[in-house]
Amino acid sequence: MKFFYISPFLVFFFVLLIQVTIVPLISIAGIVPDIILVTLVYYSISRGQLYGTVLGAFYGLSGDLITGSLLGSAMLAKTLAGFIAGYFSSETKRDMNISSFNFTIIVFICALVDSVIFAFFSAFDLNTNLVTLLFEHALLPSLYTALISILFIFFPFRRRKI
Repeated sequence: MKFFYISPFLVFFFVLLIQVTIVPLISIAGIVPDIILVTLVYYSISRGQLYGTVLGAFYGLSGDLITGSLLGSAMLAKTLAGFIAGYFSSETKRDMNISSFNFTIIVFICALVDSVIFAFFSAFDLNTNLVTLLFEHALLPSLYTALISILFIFFPFRRRKI
């Protein structure tokens, strides 16, 4: 098996370490960006929809097991986010979607889907209003994640030939 296919799985543990340790330090009123999702969207666009779906399932299940959240909630959310991000993976527009502000819009769409599904399964409480739940646990983290993804546009990337 080539390192090309294994590298996103190895990158996950580094990104998870940053997500758990450093990202809470830049939280705004308890809202944190999801850099794991930004990584997932990048790999889904660059390698295809099926790869993004499988990678999202792995990222979600591993995140659930390591962080101790409700088992399967992040897995479902990340799987759907990887599937949706894979729609933007075409041979002709792949480089344009990664290196332009289209990437931020794609991250926002995927983060919104991810946050809504994750909030529905893990943050739902009988005392919480549905509008408040969608605003505080879905829309605001999605916007913050999209803003953080702007930094990923400016980092140059190399496209390797298989």
